[in-house]
Amino acid sequence: MYRYDSYDQTLVDERVAQFRDQMDRYQDGRLGEEEFRPLRLQNGLYIQKYAPMLRIAIPYGMLSSTQLRRLASITRRYDRGYGHFTTRQNLQLNWPALEDVPDILGELAEVQMHAIQTSGNCIRNTTSDQFAGIAADEVEDPRPWCELIRQWSTLHPEFAFLPRKFKIAVTGAAADRAAIQVHDIGLRLWHDASGDVRVKVLAGGGLGRTPMIGEVVRGDLPWQHLLTYLEAIVRVYNQFGRRDNKFKARIKILVKALGVEEFARRVEEEWVHLKDGPQTLTRATVEAAGAHFEEPQRRPVSEAAIAEFERLRGDNRAFARFVTNNVTDHKVPGYKAVTLSLKRREHAPGDVTADQLDAVADLAERYSFGETRVTHEQNLVLSDVAVDELEDLWKALDEHGMANPTVGTLNDIICCPGGDFCGLANAVSIPIAQALQERFEDLDFLYDLGPLDLNISGCMNACGHHHVGHIGILGVDKKGEEYYQISLGGNATDDASLGKILGPSFFREDVPEVIDKILKVYVEQRHDDEHFLDTYRRIGHKSFKERVYA
Repeated sequence: MYRYDSYDQTLVDERVAQFRDQMDRYQDGRLGEEEFRPLRLQNGLYIQKYAPMLRIAIPYGMLSSTQLRRLASITRRYDRGYGHFTTRQNLQLNWPALEDVPDILGELAEVQMHAIQTSGNCIRNTTSDQFAGIAADEVEDPRPWCELIRQWSTLHPEFAFLPRKFKIAVTGAAADRAAIQVHDIGLRLWHDASGDVRVKVLAGGGLGRTPMIGEVVRGDLPWQHLLTYLEAIVRVYNQFGRRDNKFKARIKILVKALGVEEFARRVEEEWVHLKDGPQTLTRATVEAAGAHFEEPQRRPVSEAAIAEFERLRGDNRAFARFVTNNVTDHKVPGYKAVTLSLKRREHAPGDVTADQLDAVADLAERYSFGETRVTHEQNLVLSDVAVDELEDLWKALDEHGMANPTVGTLNDIICCPGGDFCGLANAVSIPIAQALQERFEDLDFLYDLGPLDLNISGCMNACGHHHVGHIGILGVDKKGEEYYQISLGGNATDDASLGKILGPSFFREDVPEVIDKILKVYVEQRHDDEHFLDTYRRIGHKSFKERVYA
């Protein structure tokens, strides 16, 4: 994974010192609230419902064991012994004291971490496929390109105060696991006939109050021009994006208002001034970035060991369930990527304790070359596990409550913190997730349903990505009362779609029963081996609506 050079470390250290001075001046009354607000936001510090919240950047979702242990230590010392992984591959602390934040940032800097641009109207943390670099279907490793984007966008003076926040996602695989169609900019890396890297550029996607699917702005950008073309897009947005209404300030509104053809024309017009300029990438620059992501020294795994793994899988039903749901194919024979579930009823989805962070650090060093990934689904991944060590890893994960064999099922719920923490939320989210996990906990039933994404947001900001859940749940406020709106048919992968609202919203206690009725329609109407989304698209909205509101 990427290691800081002297420039990176100096930048982060100086940023900590700068914010420490800003915090001192704020607490002394020399900085007013409105002056301090943009300064704290660009260092990831929010003021939430009951306490400050600090969002820590995890660039393209990669963590070392050293960083995991530091996060564990920070949560014990400055928080309540746990953190929360988000759908943008970051980690949030929900209970830090305001005056402790400079010390927290200082401790993060010691292990090459920061909170720069994790909030505010700037270019946020670039996200990618959690299986980047090891996926069996990968065409191009997106991590070096994500790193180049990180370097370009960090503290970019022209883009410090955009009309609104700005998010970029990159994939290099045949299957999109980075949700590139619902980002401000989505990038798909592909190879032309000669094997050269090209980039498909989408713009104008996003969720929130006005969800939209991104549109192709340029389908075959040469790799050398990636940064200059991104700069042209953000310049056009910075110039023409609305600043009079924050609800209409995202780039998706601009693309929609202009039309993608006119938007692309303006980008090309701006690009004329940037193309072939100093930010044009060279092969040496790309190779230097790629050198940070060197292949680990994997030992060979024999055919006999692979055969023994398959035998164990056949003989042990519990182990087989874990492998089927939590283990993903690897580009190297004899290795797998293992997803560690952070979905248990006793914790909010995505929450992880300090003890678990320490345990994952130990397991990563023992089984996966000291590397961990964060997923969009609020889980963790060990990326390089030899199959002859999978059974031992499974047993160790079970001891720490992270072997729940439900990844990709109804119980693998994506959920924002909701009204339990967030001052923007209209309703709680976590109790809904816990009620659904309790209602639908039978493993045989979950496996019979097959892959099913259920996403929950506490408000229209859509931090829980409810718009692209196969089943989406949105908390709404009706005259001070919490209600929940259900949508169906969303999807964040290659055939992306936005969910359609089922009808009038429901009381909190009714939500599990409503979901049960929806699932019964699916089970009754599906064809053999048909997944929920396939059935929904085939039979349409009406059958589900009639059953729920009968």
